[in-house]
Amino acid sequence: MADNKTQKNITNPSLEASTAKSTATQSFLDIDQIREGILILKDGSMKAVLMCSAVNFELKSEIERDSIIYGYQSFLNSLDFPIQIVLQSRRLDLDVYLKTIEERKNQESNELLRTQMAEYINYVRELITQSNIMQKRFFVVISHYPAGVAKIGGMSRFFGAKGTVAVNNFVDERKYLMQKVATTASGLQGVGIKISQLVSQDLIELFYGTYNPDQAVTQKLIDPSQMEAEIIEKLPEEMEIG
Repeated sequence: MADNKTQKNITNPSLEASTAKSTATQSFLDIDQIREGILILKDGSMKAVLMCSAVNFELKSEIERDSIIYGYQSFLNSLDFPIQIVLQSRRLDLDVYLKTIEERKNQESNELLRTQMAEYINYVRELITQSNIMQKRFFVVISHYPAGVAKIGGMSRFFGAKGTVAVNNFVDERKYLMQKVATTASGLQGVGIKISQLVSQDLIELFYGTYNPDQAVTQKLIDPSQMEAEIIEKLPEEMEIG
């Protein structure tokens, strides 16, 4: 080896390929970041997502139906900002439910109940395997366009550096968005719909399942707060080797 130190480029093909793939994938997404349960898009706009329960309209009496219709009509007429209603159908995931039953089975002292619970678990798993059982979920998306972000038709356009307005004034802009969330939630609750705003982890899981429907069934996401490993950073492209 030469006495003088030389500079060499150290490359990791697999790391570079993975990084390139990740960058290429992110380029197709409109999401710039998820912060405190708020979606910040690349155009600078902000969005909150509410999960809504369903109402079995057919089981209601005529008076109840009329009340729901008029209440919903009144809610829509009271809005001075746009909302988006999204229906998502996805394969029913009962892994958490079955895991809970499995844990209770292991704690059960009655042998007969243990046997019945084991048979029930096997029945549900076989049913899911043979039948494509779908679950419908309902969401309401509420948009907010900070100062400097103009909405043009169905699109929005940002005047300035990409995403800086929403980030720099995030606390103040989030207050305006949460006021819209409170108004929307109050109106929907008035017609018997239960509302739950998605937090950051919920949003990550939602988009993970949306863009990776097959992997989401077999490969579960890990809660970032439960990670124990240190953050992995890419090594510098150049290292001094003696």
